[in-house]
Amino acid sequence: MRRDVRGNVGGVSGKMSAMRVVADEKRVAELIGELAERVRADVFGVRGGGVGPDVAGNVGEDARGKVGEVGGWAIVGVRDRGDEIARRMAAVLKPDHFGILDITLYRDDLSEIGPQPVVGTTEIDFGVDGMTIVLVDDVLMSGRSVRAALQSLLDLGRPKRVWLSVLVDRGGRELPIAADHVGLDLSNDLQAGEWVEVQIKPMDGCDAVVVRSGAAREGGVKAEARE
Repeated sequence: MRRDVRGNVGGVSGKMSAMRVVADEKRVAELIGELAERVRADVFGVRGGGVGPDVAGNVGEDARGKVGEVGGWAIVGVRDRGDEIARRMAAVLKPDHFGILDITLYRDDLSEIGPQPVVGTTEIDFGVDGMTIVLVDDVLMSGRSVRAALQSLLDLGRPKRVWLSVLVDRGGRELPIAADHVGLDLSNDLQAGEWVEVQIKPMDGCDAVVVRSGAAREGGVKAEARE
């Protein structure tokens, strides 16, 4: 999740940033499908065959057989954009439950993101005790957003296992946190001053992963200088 600059659509500070698209709409769809396949393979031990509708049904049955004895399984997305990626994965994998986490009040940089941060809603209408949870976010950088998400989850109960799936890993970890499933690894591909922007419909006008350099936005699509 691009955590550093959050806000409504607004202007750009200083000069416009240079941009290169590293994943267009088609590639983003492929990356989300690949994430779903890795969840299917790693979490449920079902490998090969892709993630088409027929396979999705089998995944649901297999998941209930492997993790349903305790508490079932859920896909939970981190607002914002992580929730939409999670929703698309859930449409393929058919989890027992789907939820959304808002981690704003759990952030350790809350005082830095404005005097009145926009707080969304957490939508988890199921118990997490004993459940296998696939946590989904858009960008992994410092690890601080994931820490906040885990703290938020643990305040709701004690999951059996939490797996982390991210669309993009851009490197720059400040905490010992690693993703179990990564769509696009840019951790060794970014130059000094470059930052990652994930665009996901319907919040954005298209689906894309963009690398920018130069001035970061003060408003609009979030930047991820600190996550």
